[in-house]
Amino acid sequence: MGQGNKTQTGVNEFILLGLSSDWGTQVFLFVLIVAMYLVTIVGNFLILLLIRLDSRLHTPMYFFLSVLSLVDLCYTNSFAPQMLAHLLSVQKSIPFMSCVLQLYISLALGGSEFFLLGAMAYDRYVAVCHPLRYTVIMHGGLCLGLAAGCLVAGFVNSLMETIITFRLSLCHNVINHFACEILAVLRLACVDISFNKVMVAISGFLLIMLPFSLVLFSYGRIVAAVLHIRSSQGRSKAFGTCASHLTVVCMCFGATIFTYLRPRSASSVEEEKTVALVYAVVAPMLNPLIYSLRNKEVMAALHKVLEKFRGRG
Repeated sequence: MGQGNKTQTGVNEFILLGLSSDWGTQVFLFVLIVAMYLVTIVGNFLILLLIRLDSRLHTPMYFFLSVLSLVDLCYTNSFAPQMLAHLLSVQKSIPFMSCVLQLYISLALGGSEFFLLGAMAYDRYVAVCHPLRYTVIMHGGLCLGLAAGCLVAGFVNSLMETIITFRLSLCHNVINHFACEILAVLRLACVDISFNKVMVAISGFLLIMLPFSLVLFSYGRIVAAVLHIRSSQGRSKAFGTCASHLTVVCMCFGATIFTYLRPRSASSVEEEKTVALVYAVVAPMLNPLIYSLRNKEVMAALHKVLEKFRGRG
């Protein structure tokens, strides 16, 4: 498909420019991203396996962690295999419907993850501020409802964004990105996209700032509660239960706010691609590492599983 003037209905595939046009850089990125991709798959699958096998991890906190790991697995697989194939390909094309599906799924799972982080912050607030009523408040029905609500919100928002994006008339089919990302697709439009920009801004505000506000509220109450604990050991234990989640929150929200909520004039396409790569590849890889290495219960479950395998050997 050439780069001449075309409308949306005339485009049957897109060309992705990717991260670099230099062959040596592409090979280096391929090796690096393959390694991170494998760590992501193994790490998140291991988290799911440990939570499934160890009854001590059958709590609301680890239920939300298992959902987060599942979302990360699906999110990474929505574009990483295609990105890796393109790094070693001369023709970096993607069919029109595959691009639509990729944008829809990645945007849906990304949005769902923010709401999940908000729900996890609320879980930590209840655990620290209402420990005696924790199991009563965070019962199975509420946890399932919160998780389902997070996923529904993400997928409904993504459906709306995807429809209004691909209804635009497109001037050409060359996407300056490594995936079908919404801002990169909007740059192809040959009509006024003011409405789309407003919708992206509103969507970004709701998807990011609403969960972030819940995170700030939860941790504000947690800090206030912890400061009333007299023993330093008690304070350390209370903060320790939140450290992993807070680290992931800073990483995920920071990268996305940088990409979607700062002024357009302050950003460049290359900066957006770099930050998108961090959020899309690095964050899902680091999430299981952060939650395992900083979590004694997960490490204990891992040692227990390893001992079982050694015993069978």
